[in-house]
Amino acid sequence: MDQREIGIGIVGGGYMGKAHAVAMSSVGALFDTQLRPRLEMVAARSEDSAETYRAAYGFARGTSDWRTLVADPKVEAIVIASTQDTHRAIAEAAFALGKPVLCEKPLGASIEDARAMTAAAKAAGVINMIGFNYARTPATQYARKLLAEGAIGRPTWYRGEHTEDFLADPDTPYNWRCSGRATGTMGDLAPHPVNCALALMGPVASVMAEIETVHSERPGGKVDNDDHAQMMVRFESGVLGHIYASRTATGRKMGYAYEIHGTQGAIRFDGEDQNALWLYKADGPEAQRGFTKILTGPEHPDYLPFCQGPGHGTGYQDQIIIEAKDFLEALASREARWPTFADGLAVSEIIEAAWRSSDSRAWVNISDV
Repeated sequence: MDQREIGIGIVGGGYMGKAHAVAMSSVGALFDTQLRPRLEMVAARSEDSAETYRAAYGFARGTSDWRTLVADPKVEAIVIASTQDTHRAIAEAAFALGKPVLCEKPLGASIEDARAMTAAAKAAGVINMIGFNYARTPATQYARKLLAEGAIGRPTWYRGEHTEDFLADPDTPYNWRCSGRATGTMGDLAPHPVNCALALMGPVASVMAEIETVHSERPGGKVDNDDHAQMMVRFESGVLGHIYASRTATGRKMGYAYEIHGTQGAIRFDGEDQNALWLYKADGPEAQRGFTKILTGPEHPDYLPFCQGPGHGTGYQDQIIIEAKDFLEALASREARWPTFADGLAVSEIIEAAWRSSDSRAWVNISDV
């Protein structure tokens, strides 16, 4: 395979910035991609932070100004791993220069941001992708394949969730996550199960939601954003579903989970056991029926590059590496890979509809958003 380097710039060096830097450093060796990333520049809030990230992750250079990174000719593709309120300006600047972008979810801090970013991506005509990594596990990729093949017949019901407990304890001190709509559960966690529902079940037609704050006061301050939300949804296929997101779900650490009932079977998955998919087939003697635990292995999508042994498993960082592979393949082929900014906008529209529903106590059509 003919290979060439591509200069990568990452805006943000924190939790997700590190994950993307590690992914770009290792993706070529794992997947033998045509494009081999070169960590060209990292942008952070200060020169000291930028230098720390540069040295730790192996970038050639660091900067405290994301504009410097975007404009640099050696930076050929940009990963946005900074806070939501910065996404729009960075993406628009990159697209204005014809540079492709991989942006962390959600697309922006508001529905207006998401629409503007999607329009800018379309106008620029360059590769764009949004980072919904959890849907890239080999198990969930296989679930999508099973559904496409009709393995459980016609889907009749869907349940999805993303539940964690990092703010379940009311005595946990007030922190930056406790203020502002963009950093509440609907801005932080909910986009993941919404994206999952779209990936598995297709477009959503309408939503009925309840959004609330569980612990309104914490040591050090008052909480002004949401802790959890439940959404009843009607998919365009006619199937009814339910989506729940929470940061106060005591005992849950990585509750990215779903269950799908069909006329001939069922599928269920839980992110706390991400290397297993459960499949029920409504055939054979009733006395022998039950869910079968499928352990992911080399026969499942994007597993083999990590390990040759079934059941040995992949982890969180591997999801980001698969994401990097998809982005690089899109760049090499100049063909869009799911999920694009348009797919991210679809998630933002559902989140916006859920807010309007919760405020009005009524069903809201996505087409009316």
